[in-house]
Amino acid sequence: MNTDRLELVTRNTEEVVTESELEELLGREEPPTAYTGYEPSGSIHLGHMITVNKLIDLQKAGFDITVLLADVHAYLNEKGTMEEVSEIAEYNKRCFIALGLEESNTRFVFGSDFQFEEEYVINVLRIATSATMNRAVRSMDEVSRNAEVRKVSQVIYPLMQAVDIVHLKVDVAVGGIDQRKIHMLAREELPKIGFRAPVCIHTPIMAGLDGEKMSSSKGNYISMDDTREDVNRKIKNAFCPAGVPEDNPIIELFKYYVFPRFETVVMKRSEKYGGDVEYGSFIELERDFTAKKLHPLDLKKACASYIEEIIEAIRSRMK
Repeated sequence: MNTDRLELVTRNTEEVVTESELEELLGREEPPTAYTGYEPSGSIHLGHMITVNKLIDLQKAGFDITVLLADVHAYLNEKGTMEEVSEIAEYNKRCFIALGLEESNTRFVFGSDFQFEEEYVINVLRIATSATMNRAVRSMDEVSRNAEVRKVSQVIYPLMQAVDIVHLKVDVAVGGIDQRKIHMLAREELPKIGFRAPVCIHTPIMAGLDGEKMSSSKGNYISMDDTREDVNRKIKNAFCPAGVPEDNPIIELFKYYVFPRFETVVMKRSEKYGGDVEYGSFIELERDFTAKKLHPLDLKKACASYIEEIIEAIRSRMK
């Protein structure tokens, strides 16, 4: 097995369950397969891009990729009527292609294309006879739209997500760490009905630009719909304590978005403050910031420039 492939697949991840199973997949002759499911959303933002970046890493490592446009799941999670959700899903597909998942080498599948088929429904019912109510409810703690009032749909949701893995014929489930409980339910229950447990790759959940939880009501994130002025303003006002890389949203933007897409990063500074400095890796940048050799304002200016370059490329593909 090529260690470079393993490093590419596992970089910028929160955890891999399990790495030994992943290594086994990478060692076989036929291409391994992976998927991520996205509930259709009206605003695609950098929170979505972190898993897209991971899917791109997997493609480079030789994986065949499937993106599930989870319209039925979105309906169950009270995101709108089926008609509304389906319309948004078409828009999201265009967004994901613009983010770098080219349609020619990515399989896009709508949940409603297969989730009403008899075999699929029977497998959901089979898991329903095995999984406990408490286990299913707890698995939705991090992703449920309405955690205050439990609906039966919230129990069906994770069972369907487990069966998606079987019917999409994928080896690896990719998602944010908020998907962990659902993925662990799948690993536990699928072998009970005769299917292999998936390898699970989890990416971090990004903090909002204010250092708090990312929230649409606060607008503390960068959206693909933001203008250049929006990007500059949001990053200028972002939380970025000097010399503190932990839980720093600007540092996270460099780690998870800028360096995966740029080989080198240049901080443009006046000669008065040391002149321009170039970094070939995130580790070098983090080291200088921690040592207070990089001022937060310089970091923010460079961050805004690179993030805007990424988003402008996406905007141009969406036209």
